[in-house]
Amino acid sequence: MISWIQGSFRGHEVNVVLARGIPLDTLTQGLRDRQREPLASGEADGWAWAVHDMLTWDTEDYDAEDYDDVDYSALCPDGAEIVVFVTEPCSAKGFPPAFEYYRDGRLTLGFNFEDIQQRVGANPDHLSPELLAAGLIGPRAECGQEDDPGHDCCDHDDDDRERLVQVIADYFALPSPPLSPEVTSK
Repeated sequence: MISWIQGSFRGHEVNVVLARGIPLDTLTQGLRDRQREPLASGEADGWAWAVHDMLTWDTEDYDAEDYDDVDYSALCPDGAEIVVFVTEPCSAKGFPPAFEYYRDGRLTLGFNFEDIQQRVGANPDHLSPELLAAGLIGPRAECGQEDDPGHDCCDHDDDDRERLVQVIADYFALPSPPLSPEVTSK
């Protein structure tokens, strides 16, 4: 997922939103209502999806960047689910890559990729067994080479992120990129 996003939306800091139980038109209109015009959208494997810029611009002051989070809970009625990947934000701006899972209008699970140990939401342990089995949390999550002066633990961050995205995609049975053979690009 990460490599697809980085290759397909160069120059954009984007969120990928996947929704089950919400029609594609409803999802994209909800994003537009929140000043997040989809860059691409489609449907695959029972999921509606949209990619939108993380940022928007204030319509009254074009130069003012809006870093406000999108209220995805308002887009998620009872009986629906939304999975969100904040894929390429700049950590220096305070936006590390992140994951959010909404069900029935509530944040069930959320965490950023830089501190997966700090999970929030109505059920912060929702994916804990899968994350533990993948060695992303728990005792196997430690690098084990911290004391080696020639080793930089940051060297395997990309591999850890790819594994994390794969665990999430497998658990929710998310479609694989490219998300749809008939992508609607804006």
